Amino acid sequence: MKFSNFLFPHSAKPEDDFEAVTQALEEAVLTEELGFDAVWLGEHHIDGACAYVDPITFAGAVAARTKTVQIGFAAVQMALHHPTRLAEQVSLLDNLSRGRMILGIGRGTAFNFYEYRAYGIPFSEAQGRLIESEEILIKAWTTDNYKHEGEHFNIEIPALRPQVYTKPHPQMIRAVATEASMVSMGEQGRPFMLVVQPDDETARRFGVYKTTMTESGYDDEAIEKNMEQCWIWRNIFLAETDEEAEKIGVPAFVESREHIAKTRDKLNTAEEMSSVSRGLADPRFGVEHALIYGSPDTVSERIARLEKLGMGGIILHFRVGPLSWEDNENSLRLFADRVMPNFR
Repeated sequence: MKFSNFLFPHSAKPEDDFEAVTQALEEAVLTEELGFDAVWLGEHHIDGACAYVDPITFAGAVAARTKTVQIGFAAVQMALHHPTRLAEQVSLLDNLSRGRMILGIGRGTAFNFYEYRAYGIPFSEAQGRLIESEEILIKAWTTDNYKHEGEHFNIEIPALRPQVYTKPHPQMIRAVATEASMVSMGEQGRPFMLVVQPDDETARRFGVYKTTMTESGYDDEAIEKNMEQCWIWRNIFLAETDEEAEKIGVPAFVESREHIAKTRDKLNTAEEMSSVSRGLADPRFGVEHALIYGSPDTVSERIARLEKLGMGGIILHFRVGPLSWEDNENSLRLFADRVMPNFR
């Protein structure tokens, strides 16, 4: 199983942004030093939930400061990006990192309508832009004299420069939340990243995914290969004891959720909030399902249960909410020293 650190630094106030961004870059360097397989970068705008905001620019800094760790996006909000521009940017990053990029893309947030308004993109177009952009990205990297005429984009590219370092193109993976999206990935024979779900629901979803692949004509070898490229996401905090982890980690996680909820109440319209209120109450966003916390032994037991599901890796968000650098570093080191060796 592969282990990775999701760099998603919380910044409650604008005056905290510099420290959050700077420490996130140092955390990327530390993550590589501790032997993690990958760092993942997210994307959110306006609200301080992800202080560096732009994962593409931030990935360039991470690539310059690291040598071996993979760098993934979890995920680029495709509705907010022009596919030709993104294809060029990822190609450049692929060269700078010498093939360490994983392009994770998704439709975009289902709850932060203010992000779409900031970019002048109607929320109703988000899914269509995602589907169309996926095709454009791959063709832009692999096809000369490429022309595309679609609902959202009309594009003509003689040859994309720079060429990608990874042939035929960098790994691309879809972030999914709904079962329908996951089933679609199974039908297409594609791996995916799954957002936070209860452990038993995660197990059920992977069962549905493998069944879908079988029914779509894929053999056991293809299913196993795909499973090895799938990732799941969890928040995490470790301390020497369960009691200490609960005392420090749980309030930090709760504060991060409250910050996000208050920002949505403030920046979304009443109509927009009413359309998603049921989703926001989903229990998968609560501590029980979304946060793994405890001593190294307790966390190892939880990871062992997830390992049995057979996916390739876990995207672990260590620095939840307003955790101090010291508490976060201690959590990372405990995981690297006393949890990861149990699964190597």
